[in-house]
Amino acid sequence: MNADTPTAPAHPAVPPAPAPLWRRLAAPAGTLAAVVGAFAYVGAVDPNQPGHYPVCPLYALTGLYCPGCGGLRSAHAFVHGDLLGALRDNAFGVAAYVAFAVLWTVWAVRAARGRALRIEIGAAQLWVFGGALLVFSVVRNLPSGGWLHP
Repeated sequence: MNADTPTAPAHPAVPPAPAPLWRRLAAPAGTLAAVVGAFAYVGAVDPNQPGHYPVCPLYALTGLYCPGCGGLRSAHAFVHGDLLGALRDNAFGVAAYVAFAVLWTVWAVRAARGRALRIEIGAAQLWVFGGALLVFSVVRNLPSGGWLHP
């Protein structure tokens, strides 16, 4: 054999062993722990009582509701099982809670199976999401959108 001729490996490459289950679930579990902790805090410290949380800067300066206004009160109501109150305080927030729950579940199941979660968001989806936030913000500040006020 010539020294310039590459030789085949003695044995084919063996794929690496999958990470243990606890390691695959560490990121989803840590994320869930942080979210549960945040909801527990908001559930224990009532945002309806003045002085616990800062006022929304946009509302303080302009009197207009931003898309997040009422989000803490919505989370507080949600933690206490008051779904209608949560929807009244911030309907978009409740939709975000549900979306988080669905995405987290998909992430945890895929992680347990050893598969990565790949979410590819295109420009069209970002524009739709931004447009929905804008419409929500505008409508909740109109006189006819009083039902969306926090």
